[in-house]
Amino acid sequence: MKISGKVIKYGDNINTDLIIPGKYLTLTDPQEMAKHAMEGIDPSFTKKCKDSIIVAGENFGCGSSREQAPLALKHAGVKCVVAKSFARIFYRNAINIGLPLVECENIWDKVQEGNMVEVDLETGTLTVSDKNVKVSAQPLPKFMLDILKEGGLINLLRKEAGK
Repeated sequence: MKISGKVIKYGDNINTDLIIPGKYLTLTDPQEMAKHAMEGIDPSFTKKCKDSIIVAGENFGCGSSREQAPLALKHAGVKCVVAKSFARIFYRNAINIGLPLVECENIWDKVQEGNMVEVDLETGTLTVSDKNVKVSAQPLPKFMLDILKEGGLINLLRKEAGK
């Protein structure tokens, strides 16, 4: 399973309140949430995020356990998030709603905003295509790939229940 997109780059400790500010937590429509994604740190995010891959530093998604944070990113057009590390609950919420995440210690210094990156979730290979750079990350386990291929855990469970 390969994903490619344009890099949008952020630093360390991007918390869930920066991803989707608390004043929007009453929204229930993911498309409405998406309009406010990353508003807490980057007001121009929604103009540049279609078909993007976020590359971030350490502890991405720290803060509260709000599921709205990965939902807002996914529905804003983010195809994948690559970071040095993730907050545990954010990681789990993102995979469960079908937003791929990859932990990669070595990518942050090798990309700039706007670079094109391809992420191979099965092998853990990240390729910065406009720089001809390859970096290895931890490949995702099969059960997570299965969740992502179905677009989220609920979709996978529905499919399996229908068998």
